[in-house]
Amino acid sequence: MTQIGQPESATQKRVIAMFHDTLGYRYLDDWSDRPGNNCIEGDLLETWLKKRGHSHAQVIAVLHKLRTEASNPSRTLYANNQAVYGLLRYGVGVKLSASENEIPVPLIDWTHPDNNDFAIAQEVTLKGGHERRPDLVLYVNGIAIGVLELKNSRKSIGDGIRQNLSNQKPEFNAWFFSTVQFVLAGNDSEGLRYGTIGTEEKYFLQWKEDEADNDGFKLDKYLGKICRKDRLIELMRDFVLFDGGQKKLPRVHQYFGIKAAQRHVAERKGGIIWHTQGSGKSIVMVLLAKWILENNANARVAIITDRDELDKQIERVFAAAGQKIERARSGRDLMTQLGQATPRLLCSLVHKFGRRDMDDFDAFVKDMEAKPSATVGEVFVFVDECHRTQSGKLHRVMKAMMPNAVFIGFTGTPLLKKDKQTSLEVFGGYIHTY
Repeated sequence: MTQIGQPESATQKRVIAMFHDTLGYRYLDDWSDRPGNNCIEGDLLETWLKKRGHSHAQVIAVLHKLRTEASNPSRTLYANNQAVYGLLRYGVGVKLSASENEIPVPLIDWTHPDNNDFAIAQEVTLKGGHERRPDLVLYVNGIAIGVLELKNSRKSIGDGIRQNLSNQKPEFNAWFFSTVQFVLAGNDSEGLRYGTIGTEEKYFLQWKEDEADNDGFKLDKYLGKICRKDRLIELMRDFVLFDGGQKKLPRVHQYFGIKAAQRHVAERKGGIIWHTQGSGKSIVMVLLAKWILENNANARVAIITDRDELDKQIERVFAAAGQKIERARSGRDLMTQLGQATPRLLCSLVHKFGRRDMDDFDAFVKDMEAKPSATVGEVFVFVDECHRTQSGKLHRVMKAMMPNAVFIGFTGTPLLKKDKQTSLEVFGGYIHTY
């Protein structure tokens, strides 16, 4: 039976034991009196890199570039964090002489999570403008990727969130957060909230999974879900988004919706993602498209929306994520571009597929089906508000034009009976609902 109301020190001790005994993290120590605590622990990263066969010279070059990007004084925390994330995600380019080609040195083994060095330290004293001491810091290969503030049950999780936010201010210890991906706060009575750097208190999220399991503390349960080695690596690799000055992590329904869609895509099956309005549909589209393009070299993604505002938003979010998206001028232009090898990522407005002279719609569709457009690669088509627009007529046109494409519909609106039937006919069954 769980006992609520334990002192903060008891909660911290129990959580550390859970990370060590259940999740398999190394316990580094109490670092309250340790000098020189840093978000990049060079000795730990050097040890990991050398175990993977990198030379001393390569390691020195990696550490220099990583530290330079993490501590650029002319940039904001957001910009430094984004630069560091690029190195975490894609490796550090190292060139030791003019005659050598630059090689990427990975900082994280994304493919085999257990090959990484997961570790946890407590009471990590940070020397800055004002000294602070985060309760727990999570390290992967010596790089601080998570900060956790714990409170006793008589204090609100909000206190822990505000403490994390205060620590990120320039006059405190913003420098330490340049590598951090997860900002966490919790206690035994309320459980756990998570965000990332710069996340406002009101936008901190709650993870929900296996809700029927009420054994133990919810704090431990959800830390175990998020910080499990393979899950933590996956969240960092596929679910981090830099969006116009805001860094974002997925809400739990976005995570599971994308995971379900990944399974459908791998089997070349379409379907509908039905998430309620305001649930962050554009983020799901962006993260899923990025995953498809990265994991399938032959893939092309076309995103079809029915609002110019959303079309521009998707273009902006992809640009902020470092991926260029080509906006098609018309349905014909989209098909022309899909008939070529590039670009791999496109967007268009659905009404551009219409024709003013479609008096006999069924005959027009039959004509399209008889002479489908030639496309290069494996085409995945995302259709926003898939129940709308002439009861699916234009969607039928798209399917006729691209019979081999995989269609994934997105909607945030309850489907009327007629719309539901039409949408399921065009796209297939439900991928995920929320």
